[in-house]
Amino acid sequence: MDFNANADYAIAARGVRKTYAATKKSPAKEALKGVDILVKRGSIFGLLGPNGAGKSTFINILAGLVKKSAGDISVWGFDLDRNPRQVRAALGIVPQEINMDVFFTPKEALEIQAGLYGVPKSQRRTMEILTALGLEDKASAYVRMLSGGMKRRLLVAKAMVHSPPILILDEPTAGVDIELRKQLWEYVLKLHDLGVTIVLTTHYLEEAQELCEEIAIIHNGDVVACEPTEKLISSLDRKTLMVTPGEDILQKPDLGPFDVDMKPDGRLAISYKPSQSQVADILARLTSAGVAVKDLSTVEADLEDVFLELTYHNNS
Repeated sequence: MDFNANADYAIAARGVRKTYAATKKSPAKEALKGVDILVKRGSIFGLLGPNGAGKSTFINILAGLVKKSAGDISVWGFDLDRNPRQVRAALGIVPQEINMDVFFTPKEALEIQAGLYGVPKSQRRTMEILTALGLEDKASAYVRMLSGGMKRRLLVAKAMVHSPPILILDEPTAGVDIELRKQLWEYVLKLHDLGVTIVLTTHYLEEAQELCEEIAIIHNGDVVACEPTEKLISSLDRKTLMVTPGEDILQKPDLGPFDVDMKPDGRLAISYKPSQSQVADILARLTSAGVAVKDLSTVEADLEDVFLELTYHNNS
């Protein structure tokens, strides 16, 4: 990682640590343990990890809500410690929690937010943003009358009032139905096409796999992986061979070193490592076990497999 070329990166973090002090109810906790992350300008970057892994702590440090214990961070070329105002101006953050004044209308909420960022009235794009997010017909309705999905889209709108070059989306589609999710991503991808850097945290791993060019996985405060998405997925040495037996079998066969899972429809899911075994080895085992093969197919690993391997299957 070349941390000296910060001009090439929207966010460059090196050795970032955060330790929460002990309280009467809990001991001291090291939430981040020397995190190194580089986010290229103009990219869509995924920041993934289980609950409590440290993702929100890192985002809150960027937002100025939490003070890091150690390390260096630059955002759009500005040092977080020396230029905090410029850093905040470069970021549009969509929080995970829906928290807004329910007695304002969406139009009023965006106007107030723009004023807080010092955006001149002549340069404000309130209705343009609301229209892009499908909220133009709710512009004058009180926020308390909006559905959960509409409120989440309003959070995105508020984050964009000052036209920041970086948009951080913390679980943006949680609780949003499929149609609204599609509309939200259409808008986000339009912003990306205009050059906005997108940082995404999500528990919908299929979204991350489809959208993100590069992904970092945080586990227990450490970055356990940070690679281009395709390279990250290909790094997992695991495939599954799906076998349809020629006739019904009552119990899964013993195939020696290969793990076998019998599906409700009678198919056999056989896991193997391509670096150590070939499909021919599995077929030989099936023949020895007296299982005739009617059909077979190979299932490649996906981001969920990698995520589970690096987090839940690696808790040491």
